[in-house]
This record gives sequence, structure tokens and C-alpha cells, in this order.
Amino acid sequence: MLVTLIAHTNDPEKTIAAAAKLCYSDAHIETLLDGLTPEKTAAFLQKLNDFGHASPIEHASFTFGIEGVSRTFLAQVTRHRIASFSVQSQRYVRLEDFRYVIPPEIEADPAAKAAFIDAMNADAKHYLELVKALEEKHTHTLMEQGMPEKTARAKASKMANEDARFVLPNACETKMVMTMNCRSLNNFFNLRCCNRAQWEIRAVADEMLRLVYPLAPHVFAAAGPRCLTGPCPEGGMCCGKQNAVRDKYATLKQEAENHG
Repeated sequence: MLVTLIAHTNDPEKTIAAAAKLCYSDAHIETLLDGLTPEKTAAFLQKLNDFGHASPIEHASFTFGIEGVSRTFLAQVTRHRIASFSVQSQRYVRLEDFRYVIPPEIEADPAAKAAFIDAMNADAKHYLELVKALEEKHTHTLMEQGMPEKTARAKASKMANEDARFVLPNACETKMVMTMNCRSLNNFFNLRCCNRAQWEIRAVADEMLRLVYPLAPHVFAAAGPRCLTGPCPEGGMCCGKQNAVRDKYATLKQEAENHG
């Protein structure tokens, strides 16, 4: 898994403070940024936190490159609908030698790992067999319709990929570009940094938090699972490790700030 911060709003906290300043003063648009020192910016952000006024933080966003994750991860992350996603297509990109993600519990068990790899190799074999069979079929059909062979084969290739991909497993690796505003990111961290979140999306969420925290420490001061700032909301399904979780994210943020 690799998470990279590709781009972000320039001076995100100052941008958010400018929006908040407009809400709470008679400032004019052309002077919004005037006088926004780091101290005043921090004060505006603290006011937003105290009031629970979250809409101004939507004006700053972060764009991530994410790779080495599974299609299982993709199914989960796209449930966060206030975000933008661009995902590598299995329709246009043929996976001649597809890579896959092995869950840690399977990785740790030699017998399970061997069975898993056998299944992946079988899926890869079936995928390529289907690609070849479908490509030949579509090429023949298109040529019968009068299309030149070269053109027919190029079109048939995409047609073959479209249906052959149905045999690919959830473990198959994918990559994407994802953009979220700060309000959506805080919600994402609330849900996906939790110990009860699936291991892969939790690992991605932790790395995203590590990347954004140094750039907007006031915005992400309380970022992480909800138990950082109050009781666990999971009820009977609570992991029971609140103190350890709080220590983990305090350390993560301190290390991120030191290396930011």
C-alpha cells in the first residue's frame, strides 16, 4: 500500500479562516485575507471548533494518490460519497499479470497463504483464457462485418476485457486518485481510524491523517476515531482499548508534526 499527497489547497487553514471571518464579521471579499496572522487564523479555527461550525472547513481539500489496495478497499472507500474518485479501469487496462493484496491473517498462516496464492493463480489463468477466447470471437465477428483486422482486434481487445474482468477477485490490486474536503476527511477519520474498521481502509486512513496533519493541525486536532474526544460510540461492540487508541493517535500526530 502506498498513499501519496498529490495536491492540496494552498495554505488550507488560512483559506478556512478567511471563510469563517466572512461569517462573523463585516469584512469585504477583497480584504478577507488581510491581517490573518497565524495567531488570528488559529483563533478563527478554534471558534469554529467551539461552535461546531463545520461548513467553512469544506473550502480546503486534499488530493491523494492511493495504490497497492484491493478492490475490497475500493468498494468501501466509495461509500464516502462527498469525495471525488478516479480509479484505474479494468475495462481499458488489461491485467496481464495482476497483483493482489493478501490479508494479514492469511499471510500469517502458511497453509492459508498457500491456498490463497493457488486461488489467485487460478483466477489469473482463467482471466487470460477468457480474454483470449473473447478477443478471438469479437475479432472474427467484427471482421465479418467488414472491419479491417487491425481495427477489429483493437476494438475486440476492449470488448474482451469488459467481460473477462468478472472473474477477477476482490483481492485484485487497484489504484486511484481521491479528493476530499476537510469536513469529509474528518468524517472519514472518525469512521475509518476506528479499531472496528476493516484493516486495509484503517491503514490507508492512518497514512492520510499522517500526511494532512502537519498542513492543518488546527483543523485535524481531533481527527481520528470518535473515542479520542468522548466515549466510544460503538456500544457493545466497543474494542475496549480507548486508552491505547488515544496514545496511538497522539503519537501519530506528534511524529507527523515533527516530520512535516
